[in-house]
Amino acid sequence: MKDFVNQRWADILRHNGLMDFDTLWNLDAGWFEAPNQRRGGWSGVSRCELSVPARGSCAVFLKRQEHHKTFSWRHPIKGIPTFLREFRLIMHYKACGIPALEPVYFAQRVVAGGHRAILVTEELAGLTSLESQVQDWLKNGFPPATALRQYLQAVAVLSRRIHANKIQHNCYYPKHIFVRMTPEGGVEARVIDLEKSRRRPLSLLCTLRDLDTLNRHAPEFSRSDRLRFLKSYLGIGRLGPYAKWLWRRLAARALAKSGAGA
Repeated sequence: MKDFVNQRWADILRHNGLMDFDTLWNLDAGWFEAPNQRRGGWSGVSRCELSVPARGSCAVFLKRQEHHKTFSWRHPIKGIPTFLREFRLIMHYKACGIPALEPVYFAQRVVAGGHRAILVTEELAGLTSLESQVQDWLKNGFPPATALRQYLQAVAVLSRRIHANKIQHNCYYPKHIFVRMTPEGGVEARVIDLEKSRRRPLSLLCTLRDLDTLNRHAPEFSRSDRLRFLKSYLGIGRLGPYAKWLWRRLAARALAKSGAGA
């Protein structure tokens, strides 16, 4: 496939001399996360500050990998670079109108028999993971009830949009949901770490898997908070038969996995 360059970022990349694969690959940038070694390959992430003409600076995450592949029924033998899969999913989320990562650049090369790939995404400036936000609330106090409801509703609407498009995130933890209070007083929510997402034939399958994960890994929220979230997710004012079934199903799954030490 052709190299991808987000046209909104083309001038910034050009201004910083980062428009070609080799320059990005050889860029001397410290690791934001220690490189992940797997199956004879590696994958690492760097955070880079870029100069913006006449407007200060901005930041991107530069991800580089070599011979780091994922395998599936479509690619059971040779596999494909994990960043190629992630890039395709980012573009799919974007096409579905789901707030997620903003792609800046993607390209891949075969060098000396090794498959290299680069994925650059925009930093989610001003947003904080839901996990970190909750920890801050535990330390400094939860926001007023009205603001907390806005956060819950924003995450619920994001979740509903993902599942309405029959996408199962598969790692729907609070650390992968980013939120912020906007200057207008609303709440923005985005989702990251898309590489394990998969399409399912039924939205319900996505709902059961992802909401189970989120429910079990957000113990700080009260029963009332969870009910409010579920009603926002379903777009209802009161619980009907389906909502009550889903509520009981999620509670039962949480209890069963808690007993199993999950």
